[in-house]
Amino acid sequence: MERSKLQELSQIAAKIRLGIIESTHAAQSGHPGGSLSIADILAYLYFEEMTVYPEDPKNPDRDRFVLSKGHTAPGLYSALAIKGFFTFEELSTLRQIDSRLQGHPDMKGIPGVDMTTGSLGLGISAACGMALAAKLDKKDYRVYTILGDGESEEGQVWEASMFANHYKLDNLCVIIDYNKLQIDGPVADVIGPAPFESKLEAFGYNVITIDGHNFDEIESAFKAAKACKGKPTAIVANTVKGKGVSFMENKVNWHGSAPKDPDYLAAVTEIKASM
Repeated sequence: MERSKLQELSQIAAKIRLGIIESTHAAQSGHPGGSLSIADILAYLYFEEMTVYPEDPKNPDRDRFVLSKGHTAPGLYSALAIKGFFTFEELSTLRQIDSRLQGHPDMKGIPGVDMTTGSLGLGISAACGMALAAKLDKKDYRVYTILGDGESEEGQVWEASMFANHYKLDNLCVIIDYNKLQIDGPVADVIGPAPFESKLEAFGYNVITIDGHNFDEIESAFKAAKACKGKPTAIVANTVKGKGVSFMENKVNWHGSAPKDPDYLAAVTEIKASM
């Protein structure tokens, strides 16, 4: 990747992280840990990979994105704001009365949101339906969905995967945010869906494993996904929960805890220093 592009994407990812901290602090609720872990992937998706239209959010030719792990909406909202679907300042209304930025994505009220999610396991099924619709309508748009590793304990995830394989949905790209922590603790200690690669291959995916914070690897993975024909692609993105805020990294308590004033100030200072 060219240095200029890498710097630009790194800046965008840092701003996404800033929006996550700003919004969850303002709400005094929300899920910063898993939002921070997908910031780099969201930066690449919205500013390099996907064709979207902030001025025309429902454009029928747009690529679709489904945040299957809907509780990490602060990350998605931050990316959408930076892309221009609404103002960055609106992020401070997260979870407030009368705000359209609910705790989980709402396709009816929030521009740029393609699917209402929150019930874990639901999003990948919706993404499969969108991908099949594109095939039936002979459309060229692609569909992307991000799942949590803990979410992948849901049986519906694997039912949807069989569907994706059966219909040869090569326009579908599933990203597993493998940050290895969920609300109850380490994923491996709860139910442990690993090894992801062999399971996903058995379900018919073209599987790519990457460092989810390395833009060179992210770029290569999405290019390979586009080049793959006849089967869906799953990207297993090894990530760090709370990435970008040192005292939140790999700490399960930041799964669903908003930063209080001292932590907020420390997080903002650290993120801005990286920009």
